[in-house]
Amino acid sequence: MSSLRSTLAALAACTALAGLPAAALAQAPAPAPMAAADPTAKADPDMAKVLAALAALGPKPIESLSAADARKQPSAADAAMKVIKDEKIDAKPHAGLDVSNSRFADMGNLRLRWYVPENTAKDANLPVIVYFRGGGWVIADLDTYDATPSALARKTGAAVVSVDYPMGPETKFPAAHEEAIEAYRYVAKNAQGWGYDPNRIAIVGESAGGNLALNTAIAARDQNLAKPVAVVSVYPVAATTPDTPSKKEDADAKPLNTAMLPWFFDKILTDPAQQQDPRLNLVAAKLDNLPPVTIVNAEIDPLRSDGDLLAEKLKAAGNDVTHKLYAGVTHEFFGMDAVVAKAREAQDFAVVQLKKGFGTPAK
Repeated sequence: MSSLRSTLAALAACTALAGLPAAALAQAPAPAPMAAADPTAKADPDMAKVLAALAALGPKPIESLSAADARKQPSAADAAMKVIKDEKIDAKPHAGLDVSNSRFADMGNLRLRWYVPENTAKDANLPVIVYFRGGGWVIADLDTYDATPSALARKTGAAVVSVDYPMGPETKFPAAHEEAIEAYRYVAKNAQGWGYDPNRIAIVGESAGGNLALNTAIAARDQNLAKPVAVVSVYPVAATTPDTPSKKEDADAKPLNTAMLPWFFDKILTDPAQQQDPRLNLVAAKLDNLPPVTIVNAEIDPLRSDGDLLAEKLKAAGNDVTHKLYAGVTHEFFGMDAVVAKAREAQDFAVVQLKKGFGTPAK
C-alpha cells in the first residue's frame, strides 16, 4: 500500500510539473541529495553521553595524523572519564584489588600490569586471565585499557595480567603477535610458581587484542602450550576485507571509523599483501580444536561484521562458540561499565563464560 501511495504521489508531481512553462521548470530546485545516515544516531542514552564527551574533547581524525600525534589524541576512555567527572560518579575501578606494574624477567622491555584480589594468599591457586588491550597495534597503552582488566579481576576473582605489546610503525607485524604468544607462554610456565593455577588460564582481548587472543589460542594448540580454558574476544579485528556490511553501514561511526582501519594496517605492515596473513585475516586461519570462544560485538562498529564472520567460521570448524551483539553501543564500550549499562551487561556475560571455563560457579 505504501509503495502504491509513493507511485501515485510521484505521478501527481510529474503531472503538476508537466503543466509548468519551460522557464519555471528550469528554475525548479533540484532534489536535495539524501544525507548519509549517521550511525551514532543509533546510540543509546548512556553511549550518547560518552560520544558527546568525546566530541567535546576535540580529537582530530586519527587517519589524518602520524602515529606519534595519534597517540596524543583524546580516547574513548578519556571521554568515559569525563562523564564520570562531570556527573560526579563514584567510580573506583581498583577497589578490592592489588594493582602492580612489572616486566617479564626475560622478555626485554615488555610491560605488564597485574590485577589481583586484595589479601590473596600466596598459594591461593587462583585462575589467571591473560588480557590483551586494543589500539590497533599502533596507539593506546595499559592505562588506556585499565578499566576492563580491573572489572574482570573484581568480577571473576581471578588474577588478571594485562600484557603490553610492541607497536607500529616502530615495530612491524608480526612482532605484536609473537610477543603476545611469548607472554602467554611465560604466564603458563610460571603460574604455579606465582601461586596460581596453571590449569585454569583464560585469554581475553579487545579489538586488536581480541585478534591477539584468538591468535594466542591458535598458537597454544599448534605449539603444544597449556590450552586456555576459555577465550573472550571483544569486537576483534578478524577480516581484512574492506567491503563487509558494517564497514559500509558504520563507516562514519565513532570512536572507530572505517577509514582508520587501513591507517592502522599501513603503520604495522611492511607489505600490503600481509593483510592476507591469517593472523590478521583470522577468518582464513585454521580454526579447529580451539577452547570455547565467546565473541562480543557492538552494533555501531565497523568491526561488527568481523565478529559475525569469525563466529561463523569458528562454528563451522566445530568449536563451542557463543556470540552476542549489544545494541546501541559503539566500539570501545566494553570497559565503560561505570557509565554505560550495556558495558556492565557485556562484562557480566563474559564473566559467566570465563567462570564456566574455570569451573567456578557463576553468581
